[in-house]
Amino acid sequence: MNTKKIFFTLLVAALSFSAKAQFSLGVKGGVNFSHLSVNNGQINSTALPGYQIGLWTRIGKGFYVQPEVYLGSSGSNFDFQYNQQNQAVTEGGKVRFTTLNVPLLLGQSFGLSKLNFRLMAGPMYSYVLNNNEKLSQNVKNAYQDFGNYRNSTLGYQAGAGVDVLNFSVDLRYEGGLTEINPAYGQRQNVWHLSLGYKFL
Repeated sequence: MNTKKIFFTLLVAALSFSAKAQFSLGVKGGVNFSHLSVNNGQINSTALPGYQIGLWTRIGKGFYVQPEVYLGSSGSNFDFQYNQQNQAVTEGGKVRFTTLNVPLLLGQSFGLSKLNFRLMAGPMYSYVLNNNEKLSQNVKNAYQDFGNYRNSTLGYQAGAGVDVLNFSVDLRYEGGLTEINPAYGQRQNVWHLSLGYKFL
């Protein structure tokens, strides 16, 4: 059984468990700062701001399971170095993805019902809905297959959060377990900051 099948089996099990356990439902939105790591010393990547918006459900009280589904944007700014007519050239570029993301987080909460602190971590699946590349033809010629990206990846998230009444604030780091572009070793690296609201 491959990792994607294992992930979705765990997700279905968590949702089935929710019928018997205490659960909450809410919305979330926020910002993120992402960059793609690259295994080529001639390419430098820097952070690109993005967004996230979606739904979450929390199953359990102390120890909990938190499946989510949200739309987000991520990617990276790049500086490419290459030779043109025997001269060294540095040129910028950008790649931005719009993705559908499904984390499955395990967590532990501490505190009171009106002021609660949380730690969480778990795997996530991302499907690329759109890929917007701003790379010149010179860059594409110098770095062939640089924009040859996969349609989906597996990753992980880990972080902490706080709940005040029906509001929640989460700060998380996301890393790539699989490469979105194996030719250049590109993996997602994302910091998320989100505000949530529990309505159930």
